[in-house]
Amino acid sequence: MSPAPSMSLYLDPQIRDWVLFPITLVMILVGILRHYVVILLQSSPKKLPRAAIREQRALARSQVLRATSANSPIPFTYYRSISQSLSKAYTDGFYLKDGAPKKDAPSAPPNPLTDPAAMDGMMAGMKTQMVMMVPQMVIMGWINFFFQGFVLIKLPFPLTLGFKSMLQRGIDTPDMDVRWVSSLSWYFLNFFGLNGLYRIILGGDNAVCLTAADSSRDMTASPFAAATAQPGQPQDYNKLFKAECDNLQFSEGLHNWIGDDVETRILQKYGRAPKS
Repeated sequence: MSPAPSMSLYLDPQIRDWVLFPITLVMILVGILRHYVVILLQSSPKKLPRAAIREQRALARSQVLRATSANSPIPFTYYRSISQSLSKAYTDGFYLKDGAPKKDAPSAPPNPLTDPAAMDGMMAGMKTQMVMMVPQMVIMGWINFFFQGFVLIKLPFPLTLGFKSMLQRGIDTPDMDVRWVSSLSWYFLNFFGLNGLYRIILGGDNAVCLTAADSSRDMTASPFAAATAQPGQPQDYNKLFKAECDNLQFSEGLHNWIGDDVETRILQKYGRAPKS
């Protein structure tokens, strides 16, 4: 007996025109709209006080000094003088924005909830997550209500049966070819695959499009994540300065001045140095 011929499935062209294209177009437009809404909701960064900037730059000075210890452009005498001067300023709390801590006061970590900048950041993150999540919930409900069980498109390349549960969500037909895609699965394919298109439309160098228009980040995000998450502890510069003092003392032992024996090296390079 000859095997039974495989059954072919033909789709109405109106499904393509009134279901496939509208779902794709709506998701693209919603992603672009979210991008500009997030830009409007972003507040301008607040200026740091001069004392806070000075506190950060003081730590950067020590890091730059240590980075040049192996091939230092200054002799060891001047290097040690600068290193000891910074160490003394760090120990005395000279660069701390709140001044040197009192010896009798307990060293409690700063509370981030009392920092207005931290609270503003939490509220901004919560508003951004709401803007990103609510449209996707509305689109998913719209597809489930109007287009549940629709078959939209057939992929032009073969696939294994492992892709059936991913491409045919909402359709309980075990005999259907795995290449057919349901409406709900088409939504998820666009959900994860439109980031490249957003880069082209909004610009690849636009940093906001990666967060505002990228829909794939909504799967792990929650509109209340910013409010329920534990806020990050602010940096304790007093402890950082004390640790930097040890690093400076250690880097003094690694100091190497690039000007040591420079005359001999120049003469050896040009062949005029006395041979030992």
